[in-house]
Amino acid sequence: MGYAQLVIGPAGSGKSTYCSSLYQHCEALRRTIHIVNLDPAAEHFDYPVSTDIRELISLDDVMEELGLGPNGGLMYCMEHLEDNLDDWLAEELENYLDDDYLVFDCPGQIELFTHVPVLRNFIEHLKRKNFNVCAVYLLDSQFITDVTKYISGCMSSLSAMVQLELPHVNILSKMDLVKNKKDLDYYLEPEARVLLSELNQHMAPQYGKLNKALAELVDEFSMVNFVPLDLRKERSIQYVLSMIDNCIQYGEDADVKIRDFDPDADD
Repeated sequence: MGYAQLVIGPAGSGKSTYCSSLYQHCEALRRTIHIVNLDPAAEHFDYPVSTDIRELISLDDVMEELGLGPNGGLMYCMEHLEDNLDDWLAEELENYLDDDYLVFDCPGQIELFTHVPVLRNFIEHLKRKNFNVCAVYLLDSQFITDVTKYISGCMSSLSAMVQLELPHVNILSKMDLVKNKKDLDYYLEPEARVLLSELNQHMAPQYGKLNKALAELVDEFSMVNFVPLDLRKERSIQYVLSMIDNCIQYGEDADVKIRDFDPDADD
């Protein structure tokens, strides 16, 4: 059985930086992970790329040959990947061992994980190859500076959760840039009445019923919760990694190692 993280989130949320820090953290622990680039527009990496979608198709080539813009070209690339799941991707996955741990660094186009079926079909392919997969959704910590931004981030994450149907870990990235952390718990464990009050203060009266429905959705179902991640702190990275490992049951099938014990050794 293989293990995989699917790192998703809006553009600029810190996905590649997360992958780089995760790789360095695991390297220090002498734990092997393989990072796969799924962004056909990526150019520079701070981590070794194990498999690269640009070997299959690149955004620059698509834009030049088909005359598409950046967004349309990227969607074409991802649909081309979808068409080659049983060929190119299957062949690349054969290069890994049964218990290898893969981290997929995905593009930031939000439609890929909210309503376009490309990533969902990609995930189904991984499952057929006997991978346990977890979605890791990164959201810029600046979304907690304003209640309307926070609700927007929650709805985006919830949309991805519904679309992908995976174990899901939501991460607040770039916590090192948050100057005022005293209100952090307010957003990590939100209360419906407080959210509703804040929303009503920021929005016109005609949106009152909508605000109430959104606040109750976040509060009652407890489907969207965020974990703060400060990449400057190894303890923070390890905590997030432990949560993800638990979601995909990493290490649960490992053999228990018992040190030889001689009861007469102390005699």
